[in-house]
Amino acid sequence: MSSPSSVIPAQRRGTGSHFVVNGSDGLAYRLAEQLTQRYGADVVLLMTPEQLRGARDFSELPRVRVLVVDRVDERALHQADLTNSLGLALAVQDDVANIHIALRARDIRPDLRLVVRMYNSNLGRGIEELLGNAKVLSDAEIAAPALVAIALDEVSAVPVPVAGRTLVVARRGAAVPADVVCGLVDTVGTGAAVDLLPADAASADLVLAESRETTSVADTVNAVALRMTRRARRWRLRAVVDTMKSLVSRQFRFAVSTALVVLAVAGFFFARGEHVRSLWDGIYLTAANAFGGPELSPDLPGRQQVLQLVIALAGLALVPLVTAMVVEGLVNARLAVAQGRLRLPTDGHIVLVGLGNVGTRALRMLYDRGLPVIAIDINEQARGVALARELGIPLIIGDASRESTLRSANVQRCRALMTLASNDVINLEAALHGRNLQPQLRVLVRLFDGDLAARVRKTFSIRFTRSVSYLAAPAFAEALMDREVIGTISVERRVLLIAEVVVGPGSPLDGTRVGEADQPGAVRVIALAEFGEPRPLWRPADNRVLHARDRLTVVASRDGLSDLMAQAAAAGVATS
Repeated sequence: MSSPSSVIPAQRRGTGSHFVVNGSDGLAYRLAEQLTQRYGADVVLLMTPEQLRGARDFSELPRVRVLVVDRVDERALHQADLTNSLGLALAVQDDVANIHIALRARDIRPDLRLVVRMYNSNLGRGIEELLGNAKVLSDAEIAAPALVAIALDEVSAVPVPVAGRTLVVARRGAAVPADVVCGLVDTVGTGAAVDLLPADAASADLVLAESRETTSVADTVNAVALRMTRRARRWRLRAVVDTMKSLVSRQFRFAVSTALVVLAVAGFFFARGEHVRSLWDGIYLTAANAFGGPELSPDLPGRQQVLQLVIALAGLALVPLVTAMVVEGLVNARLAVAQGRLRLPTDGHIVLVGLGNVGTRALRMLYDRGLPVIAIDINEQARGVALARELGIPLIIGDASRESTLRSANVQRCRALMTLASNDVINLEAALHGRNLQPQLRVLVRLFDGDLAARVRKTFSIRFTRSVSYLAAPAFAEALMDREVIGTISVERRVLLIAEVVVGPGSPLDGTRVGEADQPGAVRVIALAEFGEPRPLWRPADNRVLHARDRLTVVASRDGLSDLMAQAAAAGVATS
C-alpha cells in the first residue's frame, strides 16, 4: 500500500496541503477521517456555533483543525486559508446554503475543486455545469438503494452506466454467464469476513454483470395487477379489526369486554330459569333487563332475582362505556385523518423509521416498487412527512423507540423493519422492540459507530447494520481528490469503487500488461479503452500491453485505487 501522502494530486501540492470541509455531522466526520488517515492531508473544518452544539467529536481525529465562525462567509473562508487549499467540501444538509457558499468560494478562487452535498440530485447536475470543476453528490442517493436492497433481502441492483453499458450487482446464479463482467465477492467462503475481489473470480457468488432487462407490456400488466392485489389485502376483516383496535385504547376495550362477559354469563344462567320458555325468550328478557331496566318480578326465585340485578348493573355500565369508546374512536379517527395516518394496517409490509433525507429517499424507492409501507417519525416537520401524505402512505407521528408506536404500525406482522433515523439510540431501541414483537423479524439498523455496530451484531444477533456516512464518504472523498469515480458498491460495511484511471506517459504501468494492474482483493480491470479507440475492450486479456493515455475501468477498494493511481502517475510527477 502506498504512503498516504502519495495520493495527493501532485499538480495541486504547490498550493497547500489541506482541504476545507464545512459540516459537523457523520458525513463530515467520515470525510475528514478519510482525508487525514487515508490521503495524508490536513483538514480545516468550518462550522458555526449552532452546528458545533450537535457536532461529532472531531478531537479524536489528528490533523483536523476545527474553526468555529459566526457564519460561513468570505471572511470565514479566508480564515480557513481557502486560497491555498486543495479543495472545498460543503457537507451541510442545506442545499441553498451550500450553493451560496460554493458561489462565494468560486469568487475567491475560480479554479478550486468543489464537492457539494445536495439532496436534490436533478438540481445538482445543473449546478455542476454552472460552477465548473465541481461535483455535486447526494449521500441519500448513494446509500438508500443499498439499504432498501438489504431490507428486502435482495442484491443491490442499482444500475451503473459504464462506457455505454449498464452494469448491476447480481448473484451469479441469476446472471447469464456471458454477461458477467467480473466476480466481486465471495460471501460463502470459510473465513469470517467476506472475500472482496477474490483471486479466483469463479468463486465469487456476487458478480458485476451487464443488465439487458427490458420492460414488456406483459411485465407492466403483471406489475400493476400485483400492486392492486397487495392493496386489496388491506380490506380483509383482520385489517378492519386492527384499525378499530388502533383507534380505541386498551383500557376501554378491556372494560367493555368485561361488561359483555358479565352480561353474557349472567344472561346464560338467567335464561335457564323455569319461567323462560325458549332461547329467544331468554335473549329477549336478558336484553330487556340490561338496557330497559329490570322488570320487577317478586315471584322469581332468589337466585334468578340476583342474576336479574347483575344483568341490569352490567347493562348500566355497558352503555356509557360503549358511548365513551365510540367518542374516543371518532376523535382518534379525526386526528389520524388530519395527520394522514388513518390507513388499514396490513401484513407483509415494510416499517420505515425516520423520514430524514435517507429515509425519504428509501420511502420513495419502496413506493415506486409498489411495496406496502408504514412510515414513522417523531417530527411532523421531517422532510419525508409531506411526501408520505402526498403519496397516501400510512404515516405515524410518534416515538419509534416505544413499543406501543411499533405495535400501531403492525410490526408484529411486517416483512422488515428499517430504522433510518439519524439517532443511533432511537434506531437501536426500535430494532430491539421490533425483535421482541417478532423474533424472526428482518431488521436493518442505521448505526454510525462501527464498534457499536459490531457489538450489536454479536450480542443481539442483528446482522444488518449500516452507516450512511460510511457508505457515502468514499464517493465524496474521491470526488474531492478529483478522481473519476463512476459508482460505488456496498458490501457489508465495506465499499468498492468503479473508477477510471488513465495510464500516464512513462508511468510504472506504461508498457506493462493488464494482468499486472490486477491485484486480488484490491483491483480488478474490467475494461480497457486504448488511446484513440472510440470503444473500450471489455474483460481484456491479462497479456494485453498497456500504453500511455490508455484508460482503464476498474473495480477497486479504496486502498487498491490509491495504489493504482500512484502506479499510473506520469513520469516526472512526484507522488510522495
